[in-house]
Amino acid sequence: MNRPSFPRRRLVIVVRADPVICGHSGEARNLAEVALTRGFDDVRLLTWPIPALQAAGLPLKPLDRLLPYSEGITVERPEPVGDYRVPDGRHLAGLTGRLVELLAEPVPTTCLSMYLAPHTQVVTDAVQSARAAGLDPDVRTVAKAVGSDVTNVIRSCLREGRFGAATVLFTTFLANDEVVAVSEYTKEQIVEAAEAVDQHSGTRFAPECRRRVSVSYPPINAADYLDLDPARVDAVLARRGLERDGYVLFLSRVARAKGIYDLVTAFAQTQCRSRVKLVVAGNGPALGHVQAMALEDDRVVFLTDVGDDEKPLLMRGCTAFTLPTKPEPDFVETFGIALAEKMLSGGGPVITTTTGGTIEATGDAAVLVEAGDVAGLATAMDDVVLRMTPAERADRERRGREHAMAFDRVRVFDGLFPEAAPAGSPAPGPGRAALGPAGLGTVSGWRCARASW
Repeated sequence: MNRPSFPRRRLVIVVRADPVICGHSGEARNLAEVALTRGFDDVRLLTWPIPALQAAGLPLKPLDRLLPYSEGITVERPEPVGDYRVPDGRHLAGLTGRLVELLAEPVPTTCLSMYLAPHTQVVTDAVQSARAAGLDPDVRTVAKAVGSDVTNVIRSCLREGRFGAATVLFTTFLANDEVVAVSEYTKEQIVEAAEAVDQHSGTRFAPECRRRVSVSYPPINAADYLDLDPARVDAVLARRGLERDGYVLFLSRVARAKGIYDLVTAFAQTQCRSRVKLVVAGNGPALGHVQAMALEDDRVVFLTDVGDDEKPLLMRGCTAFTLPTKPEPDFVETFGIALAEKMLSGGGPVITTTTGGTIEATGDAAVLVEAGDVAGLATAMDDVVLRMTPAERADRERRGREHAMAFDRVRVFDGLFPEAAPAGSPAPGPGRAALGPAGLGTVSGWRCARASW
């Protein structure tokens, strides 16, 4: 009788994967790709059925424009468990059950979850169930707190006085073998939230979070953004009816917290609008309203079908890239992956705000304005387009690319999983393996703007 063969080593990432328009879907892709070069011969993305994502109203990429994964990476979308009599939790049961099945196999497994609610709960429930069933899984768990875990879930619990829910989130988070945050700003916010829960409930979450939580920045495949073929850039721009250095680019989720209303209003006040267009690339809850705002303005262009392969080319061709993100009750920009991607691609300078962790993403290379300062944003666009010298533009491009190379996916992976890094690998970039005694990352020059609870 033939015995079943199993992989030698498995990485499972529980996350909202493609086609969701979210930096963390790209983060999961990048970690999965590097894992194949680091001794993992079976990599799984455990995620949601596409109809469930569509029903949730999440902004999604065009399904026919998704980039393929490498051989060895399997995307699993378990079907829900139960029928209409289980109004909530059907999909979670499917995710948890499938993970238990994977843990039942005699394969050393690392489970990484991004989004504490609900993905870390899936991992902790699955591991607990597997052990209770006597399966004795060989598993190590890593929970990564991303921006919306803090700015949306934990903060809403505290704002609404739902300390029981906050307690569940912290116990679930800290039940993992390793706990990391997506930025130094995120870690600060986790500790502050834990202090508020401790003060109310007499718990001891804050000291443990302060001691255990480290930082692992979002990984970027730098190769996708470096040394772009000028002919490819020009071809994409021509297909879109654009010219090199002829537009200011916004490429992100189209939502109030990304500063899109401020941007469209500010662009209408600029002098440079006679020379350049504003290109809004992306999708999101505010798209329809913003399109209505700019209906009579032929200098504002909307692109809702930009694929991952086109994104770096649009970034490279713009005269400026702006992400005027601002703090909202349900969202604060805790890093800003698009900012680092843009600095890798080169081209015009980045204009952003001092919100949350954006300075960690940009270092000293960006043009900064205060969040919500529409007049200041208009002035910044005019300064970059009309008054910035070629020498200053080139200097900002060089500094930005040097800073953003620290977020290359190989360096980030090796910092997050140092035991998998081959001997002689370059030192990891800023993140978990590069933290000093005070818990401060090695990227210099940032200032973390703090948000009030």
